[in-house]
Amino acid sequence: MKIDLLFDPFGARWSDVRAGAIAAEEAGFDGVWLYDHLAGSVHRERTVVECWTTLTAIAAVVPRIAIGPMVLNVANRDPGTLAVMAATLQDMSGGRLLLGIGAGGGRDTPYANEQYALGRAVPGDRGRRAAVEGAVAQLHRVWSGTVDGVGGFPRPEPAPPVIVGGFGPKMAELAGRIGDGINTPAGSQLAKLIAIARDAHEAAGRDPAAFVVTASGGASPRERDRLVELGVTRAIVFVPPPYVDGIARLHDAR
Repeated sequence: MKIDLLFDPFGARWSDVRAGAIAAEEAGFDGVWLYDHLAGSVHRERTVVECWTTLTAIAAVVPRIAIGPMVLNVANRDPGTLAVMAATLQDMSGGRLLLGIGAGGGRDTPYANEQYALGRAVPGDRGRRAAVEGAVAQLHRVWSGTVDGVGGFPRPEPAPPVIVGGFGPKMAELAGRIGDGINTPAGSQLAKLIAIARDAHEAAGRDPAAFVVTASGGASPRERDRLVELGVTRAIVFVPPPYVDGIARLHDAR
């Protein structure tokens, strides 16, 4: 099981992220992830670094570790444009992109406010699940290189794994059916959600052994042992800014 780090982008600056990414690679961690949010106020901060721009800069600064968004709200970027962006980042990073996507926060979450402020609707759960399914289909259409007779779209080699964020059974089923992996919290429902996703992956005619499971947690050796037993591919440990201090503590505790 690989150990990745999740950098909290709220209240952070690029200088913090850059130093943290370098420290993460030097300490032997396997990847860096960022939340995808647009307004710092949804976490009571003055600002937030934008996910995709920051991941691209990380890829240019450090040559080894994987990079991933946890997870891209499909409402924030047109899926066809995102497909071209992802193909480009996959190429410039040497194949290190883990493409996490998700439905975004619901109407009853503080995250809806950043969508409303930008003039976007926030559909209900069913509508947001449908948006994720449509986005994944569009990613694969564009990655084929030709869409509706228009060629020349970049084809990532290899295509980055599409890892769908899921907190409940319906999103877990969707992740297994249309995605290459699932991102989910390492809580009490983890085993259930993994089983649902893998069953759906197999029912879709795909190999459940190749299904990627990323789980937020694993800060302690005991937690990591549990995640290994459940077949988690990558444990993702939360690190607030300034990241360098947290990385040093995690490294010492390994």
